[in-house]
Amino acid sequence: KKKIAFAFVALFFATLSYAQIEGKWKKINNETGKPKSIVEIYKKSDGKYYGKIVQLLIKPEHNTCVDCSDDRKNKPLIGLEIIRGLSKNGNEFSGGTNVNPKGGKEYGCKITRSGDKLNVKGSLKSLSFIGKTQTWHALK
Repeated sequence: KKKIAFAFVALFFATLSYAQIEGKWKKINNETGKPKSIVEIYKKSDGKYYGKIVQLLIKPEHNTCVDCSDDRKNKPLIGLEIIRGLSKNGNEFSGGTNVNPKGGKEYGCKITRSGDKLNVKGSLKSLSFIGKTQTWHALK
């Protein structure tokens, strides 16, 4: 009986960690396949998840979000909140937005975790089935 109880407890904690997205992630450039930046995802007191750039791994064209149109306009890329307002829905985090600092466009955002990788999908808010998915890798 102890082995069965232990197995359930282990499975419970494995499921919990599987569904978590908090931490630092290496964002990969879709075109080059090379690491672009380190993004830290965290939970705020509103219970929602946010992500900010904490390190740049390649030199950007601009050091600020020149094309952003909201409160992020001309803010430094380091510390820039690129993910805002995600809610946890089962094993998926969605309902928030993701901004691309290069171009300043904001997209609907959905994140799922697969082992030590995140699948981060940015899509047109009105057409959530149209979009691109990036794979981010857990920072070890």
